[in-house]
Parts: sequence; C-alpha cells; structure tokens
Amino acid sequence: MMMVKKLRLQHGWSQEHLSEISGLSTRTIQRIERGERASLESLLALSSVFEVDIEVLQQEDKMSNDNEKPADKSTKKRYVFYIHLAKFIVVVPVLFVVNYINTPEYIWAWWVLLGWGIGITMHAMKVFFRKT
Repeated sequence: MMMVKKLRLQHGWSQEHLSEISGLSTRTIQRIERGERASLESLLALSSVFEVDIEVLQQEDKMSNDNEKPADKSTKKRYVFYIHLAKFIVVVPVLFVVNYINTPEYIWAWWVLLGWGIGITMHAMKVFFRKT
C-alpha cells in the first residue's frame, strides 16, 4: 500500500513516529508499505491517524494492483503456483509416512494425493494455459 508511505512522507513522519501515534508496530508499518495486506484493525488505526476514510487506503491497494504490468502479474501467478507445488511435494510424502505409521491397513493418503493433485492440475492450467 503505497498510499500509507505517501501519506506518511507528506506529513514528514518516520515509520517509527507513525508507529507511536498509530499504536502499530514499526514492523507492521514496514510490511504494509511493502505492499503486504493490512488487517482491518491496522487500516482503521492508519485511517484515523491520517484522518482519511478507510476506503482511501483500500482503494490505493486496488489501484496499485491494477497498475501492475501484465508481465509482473503472470510472474506473480507462476511464483504462487510454484509455492503451491512445493508444498504439495513436501506435504504429501509426509502424510504417506504418517499414514503408514498410524494406520498401515488403510492408505487414506491416496485421497489427499488425488484431491490435492487435481487442485494442482487446475492451478497449473489456470496459470500456464489461460489466455487473459
């Protein structure tokens, strides 16, 4: 949310000063300024400090996403897919081990593999084959 940084700089405040007057941690302010999603509580605190409607802060977040270059969006989508795939590759074998240790007579981990595998496939199709 670049709007927070913009408003902070317009007031001539440091992140530490904004932290003190808003009641948020400096780390939270840094995260928000980097573009990470802010909680409703954080947005309310910042909107009261800057004396703006919460919609102004949320609107800027939407505008910055709309202004992303298409290449940036596709790169971000691929990155999210690969994180999803990495989780799948790590978690499913662990589930098979847990399954084998606890209930070797019934291999329920196949259902997880099947369901999550379908999800991974759909995600891959959306990221790599969808033309939008």
